[in-house]
Amino acid sequence: MKAYIFIIALVLAVEKTSAQQPITLDTIYANDQKNVALFFPEPIRQGITGSENFVFTYNREKEQYFGLLQAKPGMESNLLVVNRNGSVFSYIVKYKKQLDRLNYFIPKSKSIGNEKPIVADSAKVNESKKELGNEVYYYQKFSSYLLDRKQRINRLQKRNEGIVLSIENIVFDKDELYFVIQIENKSTLDYDLNFLKLSVETRQKGKRKSLQRLYQEPIFKYNSPSKVAENETVRLVYVLPKFSISNDRRAVLELNEKNGERSLKLKVSHRFINNPN
Repeated sequence: MKAYIFIIALVLAVEKTSAQQPITLDTIYANDQKNVALFFPEPIRQGITGSENFVFTYNREKEQYFGLLQAKPGMESNLLVVNRNGSVFSYIVKYKKQLDRLNYFIPKSKSIGNEKPIVADSAKVNESKKELGNEVYYYQKFSSYLLDRKQRINRLQKRNEGIVLSIENIVFDKDELYFVIQIENKSTLDYDLNFLKLSVETRQKGKRKSLQRLYQEPIFKYNSPSKVAENETVRLVYVLPKFSISNDRRAVLELNEKNGERSLKLKVSHRFINNPN
């Protein structure tokens, strides 16, 4: 009964927030002799069936892109799957003794909506914690905690014409790295940000030295500014999927000024990345 209530509530929420027309659900057949594999465009965060004679298994500890469906003889039911990015997929599931298909590669276009409401005005995003996905809300709260904590690692700092870029802390939590960053404007001019990005550089040895750079895309940014006013200090957090680097690589935090020349590159040794707090 709880499973039915959960599925009905979430489907209704998706239909309401997406303002969609009535949806015709596809049917997936399964039995108790073979595994039917469902491959999704994003890792599975949650999957649930409406009846006990259907079982959908997936990796609950480490999110993966596929799940396995089995069924016992009985009435048809439904399957609801939520991906890591909040995309919702819903199917009718039926028992069938002889299966014609064992693998389903599901495209993004099959999503019936998103669990998070689509907010037209970005100022409304923070109106309620309930409107944020569980992961986003966790990133927000943990980032706020890190800024209040004020824990610092060894000096990682770069200066240029009154602008000071610092990495105060690097923290590992769950499967993510949190970079606590500070931008200080000691000049008499406002500093407009063009971008602040983190990349990994590979130092090529030999006569012709070169650098290969791979940009690391944050999955969440907390308190990220577009401008740092004169005599102002801004502290922010970048959240990235956990990664490590070899001793011939280094991370580079690059701050670039919009319509200006006060740009900085802060180089971070592999020791800090591989040994976070």
